[in-house]
Order: sequence, then C-alpha cells, then structure tokens
Amino acid sequence: MGSARFDDEAPVARKRLAATLAGFGGNEAIVRSLLTDVSPKVRAAAVTALVNAGRARPDDVRRALGDPDPAVRRATCELATRLPGTDFTPLLDDADPTVVEAAAFAVGESGDRGACARLAEIAGSHPDPLCRESAVAALGAIGDDAGRAAVLAALGDAPAVRRRAVVALAAFTGDDVEAVLRERLSDRDWQVRQAAETVLGISGSETR
Repeated sequence: MGSARFDDEAPVARKRLAATLAGFGGNEAIVRSLLTDVSPKVRAAAVTALVNAGRARPDDVRRALGDPDPAVRRATCELATRLPGTDFTPLLDDADPTVVEAAAFAVGESGDRGACARLAEIAGSHPDPLCRESAVAALGAIGDDAGRAAVLAALGDAPAVRRRAVVALAAFTGDDVEAVLRERLSDRDWQVRQAAETVLGISGSETR
C-alpha cells in the first residue's frame, strides 16, 4: 500500500480499497495514481477519496464530471455537498438518466436558482420517473418561485413523484399551496397522505 502506483492488472476491488484508505491516510500520490485507472469503478473511488480528503482541485472535478463513464460522473455529482461552487448544470442534459438524477440532486444542494427552468422541464417531461422525482426535490431545496408551478404540476405524477412534490411544497407559501396540500390528504397513496399531513402539521386523526 506504500507504492504510489498500482499494476494495471491489480484487482479492481483492491485498487478501490487502496484509493479509499489512501484518501483517509492523506496519501495523495496513491489516490492520484488511480484517477486515470482503466476501471471506472476505481476512478470513481479515487475522485471520491480525493474530494473527501480535501485534496481535489477544480481541474480534478472538471475531468471527473466529463469522464466518459457515467459511474464516475454520477459519483462526482453525489459529492456536491463537498464541492461548493461547482457547476453541475451541464449534467442535467446528460445522456444517462442516472447521471441526470444525481445532477439534479447536486444542483439542488448547490442552490443554483439559475437551473430552475431546466429542472422544471425535467420534472415535467423526463421519461425516467427517478429523474422527475430528483428534479422536483431540487426545486424544493432551492425554493425559488420559478419552480413553484413545476412542483404543483408534479402532484399529478406517479406516487413517488407526488410524495416528493408534497415535501417540496414545504418551501413555498400561499393559499394555493395549502389548498393542494389539503387535496393530497385524500390521495390514493398513503405515503402521499402522510407527507401532506406532515407538511401541514396535522395528525391523521384530524383528517378523519
């Protein structure tokens, strides 16, 4: 584990572990040697270790967000809370839906109000429900009025998206918001009903 480089034929699991341990131990040389590994799993582990160790440079992050493998791009988006100031919005248009989902989370964590229009489009029309759900959550996290209509519209989506929309509405105020939340008290999905009760601050017994 003391070497700064690994044989390309070393097992992927061993190199991923090496990246993680080197990150915790502050051995930046080992972590950096694995940033360009042939395995995307190793590259993802290396960038995660570098960020968690506080050693990532802007160029490291840009390369990871542009990595040819979606696993690396997704892993980098999931590090959003450790990467303030990073622009994740280009990945909202990624070809891989798992990256779009993670990018929406990242944008929500960064509070980028300028991304609300694109998030609203994803919330309303993306074919993957997980992407729609993540976009709705991001709009709630940002809390900008530009996302209000999209969150309200999401109340007509699939149950998981409706639940997320109900929670997101906690970031908005107004008679229309309270009215639609009260409508959700009779939603056919019990988790949506429960979420509406929580946001409204009432107990289930008060709705019966």
